[in-house]
Order: sequence, then structure tokens, then C-alpha cells
Amino acid sequence: MHTVKRDLFRNIYKFTNEDNTLRLLEIGCGSGANFPFYPDGCTVTCSDPNPHFEQYLQRSMAANEHLTYEAFLVMSGEDMKEVADESVDVVVCTLVLCSVHDVRRVLEEARRILKKGGAFYFLEHVASDSASWTYFFQHVLQPVWYYLGDGCVITRETWKDLEAAGFSELHLAHIDAPRATFTIRPHITGFAVK
Repeated sequence: MHTVKRDLFRNIYKFTNEDNTLRLLEIGCGSGANFPFYPDGCTVTCSDPNPHFEQYLQRSMAANEHLTYEAFLVMSGEDMKEVADESVDVVVCTLVLCSVHDVRRVLEEARRILKKGGAFYFLEHVASDSASWTYFFQHVLQPVWYYLGDGCVITRETWKDLEAAGFSELHLAHIDAPRATFTIRPHITGFAVK
């Protein structure tokens, strides 16, 4: 997914604010796999509901000295009350919305904490076209996948939640992830502007 992520984040610098800084919050940061794609000098706040990721995150932070790290917040994407309204320029959420309890609530929280004109970046696997065999197998395998994938839902039509979320602009593309299992090959990628 290196090329996909590079393309996704290629214009993130456009959301740098008037004092020439970029404050970014990543929802579900995991081990920090997105850090190499963020621009120099970006100030990153990491959030994840799993407190055990922090030890892995420290390694990524050490390897990505081009960034400034503000905090690691243990919280879910549905409840980010520790983050002030309109306090960040960019929110990033990659391969997370498949396993949250309430996608719409996460998007509401992202809009709340974004400054006006800020952007929500996403990369998520989604349900396939309803006329495809992949769609059929996604629905057949979903009950088992949920338990094996730690709550991952492979049948979500997340693009519909993004369309309904109230962003002023939505730049969204449907892609097939390279080298992914057929059940999680369909993805959406892009960004939405508040």
C-alpha cells in the first residue's frame, strides 16, 4: 500500500494553516505506519483505543524525526472529547473505520475537531459491488471474519457515510488494493474538506 498512501497524502501540505504549521490527529494510529508520508515539521497527535500500541509507536516516532509528536491519547474515534473543537488542520483515518462501532459518530467527531477548511483523509476497505462474487463471499464470510479480524467488518459501504457526513467537499476514489485478499481488495481512498 506504499504507493497508494504516497498518492493519498501527496497534497496534505495544502492544509497547512496561516502560521505555516500543520496540526494533525490520527485516529487509530496503531504502530505509526503513516508517519513516513506526513510532511516535515507536521505536529502529530496519535490516538488509539489500545494502550498497548504506544510501545510500538515509540519505534515509529524514533524513525520519523521529521515530525513533532504532541501526545498519545487512549480513546475511541467515537468519543474524542479530550480534543478541542476546531483544533486540528488534518484528521487521518486509515484502515480503522472497518472496526469502529459507529462510523457516523467517528465522522461527526472528525468534523468537530477539524478547523474550517481542514481535511479528513481516509483509506478504508469496503464492500464490493453488489453484483460481484466478492460481495457474495464478503457477506458469507463476515460472521467468521469479524471474530478472526478483531471486530473488522468487510461489508461496510463507508463511502455512503462519508457522503452523508456534511463535509463541504468530498474527493473519493474506489480502488482495488494491490496484493490484498479478494475479500478486502475493494477500497476507498481520498479526503473530505470541512
